[in-house]
Amino acid sequence: MSTAPVIHLRHSSTVLPVVGSEQRVPTVCGEWLDVANFDHGASTPALLAVADAVERATTTYSSVHRGKGWNSRVSSALYEAARAEVATFVGAREDDEVIFTRNTTDSFNLLARALPRDTTVIVFETEHHATLLPWPARNTVRLPVPASVADAEALLRTGLKETAHLRGPRLVVLNGASNVTGEYWPLDRLVPIARRAGARIALDAAQLAPHAPLDLAALDVDWIAFSGHKLYAPYGAGVLAGRRDWLDKAAPYLSGGGATAAVTTQGTTWQTGPARHEAGSPNVLGAIALAAACATLREHRRLVTHREEDLTERLVAGLRAIDGVETFSIFGEDHDRAPVVSFVIDGLEPGLVSAALSAEHAIAVRDGKFCAHLLVDALLEDAGVEARSAVRVSAGLANTDEHIERLLAAVESLATRGPRAAYHVVEGEGWVPVEDPRDLSVTLPW
Repeated sequence: MSTAPVIHLRHSSTVLPVVGSEQRVPTVCGEWLDVANFDHGASTPALLAVADAVERATTTYSSVHRGKGWNSRVSSALYEAARAEVATFVGAREDDEVIFTRNTTDSFNLLARALPRDTTVIVFETEHHATLLPWPARNTVRLPVPASVADAEALLRTGLKETAHLRGPRLVVLNGASNVTGEYWPLDRLVPIARRAGARIALDAAQLAPHAPLDLAALDVDWIAFSGHKLYAPYGAGVLAGRRDWLDKAAPYLSGGGATAAVTTQGTTWQTGPARHEAGSPNVLGAIALAAACATLREHRRLVTHREEDLTERLVAGLRAIDGVETFSIFGEDHDRAPVVSFVIDGLEPGLVSAALSAEHAIAVRDGKFCAHLLVDALLEDAGVEARSAVRVSAGLANTDEHIERLLAAVESLATRGPRAAYHVVEGEGWVPVEDPRDLSVTLPW
């Protein structure tokens, strides 16, 4: 087999340059191919502009907010400028605040900790576990997977009506775009229903933020959360942005330095504002990376939108045209979506499909239930398929036209002829080639 090295190039031929887009990897068939990354829904590569911003910020990195050295002052200014950039990206209102977190999961767990006593949470079972599970079970109402937009409206109305007598405020948790099907949720239909009932609204924008503009005021939601690693800024930062009242009254998310205004023998006075929930040394470089991604996407939004509309159309139409392939939707096949599609192939276990796409075609996808078990189970049951999981294709800015063509050809080949290589299940790894001539050892980057 060829001994050509795996290379990681900084340059890209994609719409917006991303790091590593020209990486070449070996297949079990002896070819070296550039990676067709169709796993953007899990995590995205870094935009080149983001990596460059982090590299520049690293040269002056130092402690923030309390250091008096020059680099500390510069880092503090960059950190707060990042907060302002993110606020612009989400269309924050004048009295909203932006809190940097680790990711969307962290953001919703923070919000769950900040809920006033006796808050009732209403959430659809379609949700990612990050927004399905953090809420106190005794005060959570789960709505079933809707069969249509009208059904979603009816379910939400019913949930709000049945909880109207309960003491305390109500919070409706909504999704911006499904991480399983890519479908945009009908926020324009659901938000007014929640508002008329006097409920507050938290929006999971993890899958929405990379693909569509965000605007807290225009969407009329109270909080919005998303992750840098799904927004071409994989440097460990996320965001919770929105109303400050519940957050300022809540106990600090973490107890420690930075969250304290004063500590005496008589007790502790906590900060208000973002500092209250950002104890410890913050992820300054992660926040800068996230801000750089927000600025880049905001500047090139039309270009990104045009590209992703093309990707979505080709993916959806191409997969649906293949005999033996079943795709899934919540609201109907014609509903608008981001470039995310889940599917199964008749007679092939989804784990085997994803393994073959990777090993034989250098195509990265994901199989499983995508941290949305209740939704995937419902979609599979409704479709009447035997599979207990699915394959997810999630495209983005790292993808070229050739990647689309390669993916569709590979899926058609699998559907008609099956894998070229033999595979078996290895405990802890899932499906892997029986004979793999590739050197799978990893060269440590340090």
